[in-house]
Amino acid sequence: MVTQERIAIDTHSHGQMHDLTDQVRQIVHSSRVSQGMVNVFNVGSTGAIGTIEFEPGLERDLPEMLDRLMPPSPDYGHEQTWHDGNGHSHLQATTLGPSLTVPIDEGDLVLGTWQQIFHLECDIKPRQRTIVVTVYGEE
Repeated sequence: MVTQERIAIDTHSHGQMHDLTDQVRQIVHSSRVSQGMVNVFNVGSTGAIGTIEFEPGLERDLPEMLDRLMPPSPDYGHEQTWHDGNGHSHLQATTLGPSLTVPIDEGDLVLGTWQQIFHLECDIKPRQRTIVVTVYGEE
């Protein structure tokens, strides 16, 4: 069995994080898949999906760390081609990745106690994001 739903989120700033765990869990529960996997995918090249302990300290630390590793710069080839200010956004999103797959066991997400699914906005402009959630497995 395969089901697919979308989550829409509006982002407002570079480094903004959204906790998607409850929405993904609800999609899994409504799918009635007992054993399987769920894939969470960000549509677009400047947003990322991952897991983290979603708490204020890490919600601040992760974007700050990425900005130290890949800061805004006119030296990126992307900037020299497009001059749109978001070369670092593409690099940050690519480093983290656009998707995550989580096991499903007994109809629920297999996550650690302090592990939540997040979306990170890496772009410098507000965006309307589409997150595609695909659940596959057996009832």
